[in-house]
Amino acid sequence: MKIIIRLCVVCLLLGACSLLFHLCCSSFCWTLCWAQCEASPESPVHVSPASPLLHLPGYTRVSDGQVLSRPRCQRCSVVSSSGQMLGSRKGQEIDSAECVLRMNQAPTQGFEEDVGSRSTVRVVSHTSVPLLVRNSSYFFQQSSDTMYIIWGPQKVLNPEKGVVYRTLLKVQEMYPKTQVYTLTEAMMAHCDLIFKNETGKDRMKSGSFLSTGWFTMILAMEMCENISVYGMVSESYCREKNQPSVPYHYFEKGKMTECSMYLVHERALRGGHRFITEKAVFSRWAKKKHIVFTHPSWKND
Repeated sequence: MKIIIRLCVVCLLLGACSLLFHLCCSSFCWTLCWAQCEASPESPVHVSPASPLLHLPGYTRVSDGQVLSRPRCQRCSVVSSSGQMLGSRKGQEIDSAECVLRMNQAPTQGFEEDVGSRSTVRVVSHTSVPLLVRNSSYFFQQSSDTMYIIWGPQKVLNPEKGVVYRTLLKVQEMYPKTQVYTLTEAMMAHCDLIFKNETGKDRMKSGSFLSTGWFTMILAMEMCENISVYGMVSESYCREKNQPSVPYHYFEKGKMTECSMYLVHERALRGGHRFITEKAVFSRWAKKKHIVFTHPSWKND
């Protein structure tokens, strides 16, 4: 009889504990739920999704041959090396973009008010690589977070025999944090094909060379959603009267003026850049893509 009584007492105690636990848990859960409801507005909080990762097989890393992979940029500043940038005071506006693309050896130091100071990507001609190496502490040490994209013919960028490629390997060894990529042979051919499709002219048969601006614009359209181009003039700019005379490069005063350089190259039978022709192509691209030209602004045709 005593055993039965003890069992009944134990059962009653267990039942009471179970009921108490249920009540406490329900109260806690209700409080937690209510707190979450109070903290959350009726409309959900929208978190911007991370930019999708881009894989660009036309660009390979010097150190290991890996394909260029990086998040897409929502807003980009493409900064021309033109003398148009002098006195623009666009530096802060340029730096406010998510990504900033520059060309060749154009410096920012001393010109920050006009051209900004940030450099996400530098697109560099193979002929300008020695100029970067000459000032390697500025380009590769102080700007270690900048990505360098080098374009040029296969004979100088060949991983086995290319003279420029060997120079880039040495840069990579000296500054291991630096990201250096080169355009593949297939990508170089693709850029030539774009020129032919857009102009109806074979680039090599016409005796011309594509400019760094051409490769920069193609890369910008691949990696950017919205592009603001600074300091690049339109195709008609140099043929219009009373245009201000500016140096070809904002960092090289006293050299040939921008328009003089453009016209000389456009008329060259061999070995010239077709700067004006390229600008006409850029104008057509701007009608299809989110591209805006500023300082000077381009007229809408």
